[in-house]
Amino acid sequence: MHILLLSDNFSPETNAPANRGFEHAKAWVAAGHRVTVITCAPNFPQGKVYDGYRNSLWQTENMDGIEVIRVWSYMTRNEGFARRILDFVSYMVTGFIASFFVRRIDVIVGTSPQFFTACAAWAVSLFRRRPWVFELRDIWPESIRAVSGMQNSRVLDLLEKLELFLYRSADAIVAVTPSFKRNLIDRGIDGAKISVATNGVDLSRFARVPRDEALEASLKLQGKFVAGYIGTHGMAHHLETLVDAAEMLEQHPEGGDIRFLLVGDGASKSAIEQRARECGLANMIFVDPVSREEVARYWSLLDASIVHLKDTPLFSTVIPSKIFECMAMGIPVLHGVRGDSAEIIEECGAGILFEPENATELATGILELAENAPLRKRLADNAVAAAPRFDRTVLAAGMLKVLQTLKPA
Repeated sequence: MHILLLSDNFSPETNAPANRGFEHAKAWVAAGHRVTVITCAPNFPQGKVYDGYRNSLWQTENMDGIEVIRVWSYMTRNEGFARRILDFVSYMVTGFIASFFVRRIDVIVGTSPQFFTACAAWAVSLFRRRPWVFELRDIWPESIRAVSGMQNSRVLDLLEKLELFLYRSADAIVAVTPSFKRNLIDRGIDGAKISVATNGVDLSRFARVPRDEALEASLKLQGKFVAGYIGTHGMAHHLETLVDAAEMLEQHPEGGDIRFLLVGDGASKSAIEQRARECGLANMIFVDPVSREEVARYWSLLDASIVHLKDTPLFSTVIPSKIFECMAMGIPVLHGVRGDSAEIIEECGAGILFEPENATELATGILELAENAPLRKRLADNAVAAAPRFDRTVLAAGMLKVLQTLKPA
């Protein structure tokens, strides 16, 4: 079977859509299928092309047996509604055009979070007369409302009509959370064509490892309890909560050896760094994004990982993919997200839950872990034991079964 995957993020980018797309495609190739990916030159989240690439009309490469086609797109930082829409639409157009140079397609997959990629997949399906699958990673554009990224409800209403059209036109939908499936069914989408394939972890890349002593020394973290956040610094993540917790702990008599390590970039990073400087916080360390190959070194430094999203009803349906990497590496999770993901952490006994946007509860959880080594070990052991349930290879095989049911005779 020849699978065409449309995704505007792909390896070597390291955000959740890029990781999931690459790891699924690699698993499908290993299972004996041909996979072609149409994507952009890697640039997320800074909007700058990575070294070794260029933003040109057409580039090709082979990554672990995956045929990758990179097309031109308008590039911008992961901030600003109008510019991001221009980024999305430009990829939709060039990705659609590029699809006509890919021969003998059996099935098309368009992945969100932004659904202009799904628009391209629908159009390719229409012109190539092949089935298409909507891989639903986010309820977009509702997430724009949730983070107050745009107030013009008329525009969002029009986008939601387009969203519903795409759900109805897709031959199958693969949602990354059970809540997403329930959301679509409640809005009139046929549940029979919706499957769930959650995010997971590549167990060949993420496993329990000793702390990287050289990296630890370079960041002056020897002898410190490190609570870390690794990932996109976006509006949805409301990292102001971490700054507030860091300020509380810097003033706490037991907080002297606690450090906050934040690795990544995004629309809110500069504001978060500025706020930390204004508060005079010496316990916060900010690091720019690192490569896929380097990220596990930074995970190894963490005594606890902070997972946090803004306190809105929509985000109770989200399962942040980083929780699975934390579990595989045996890192206790301080989890500030309601809903499905909180249930996973609680069921697996892999961390401590705190109320989203509640800096006091976060600070209390950090102190509890810092002062209680047996608790840290129990949570870490539980996490490692549960991680195989979320093996990305197994989850990719489940999604592959959905694609195989759609293959033309």
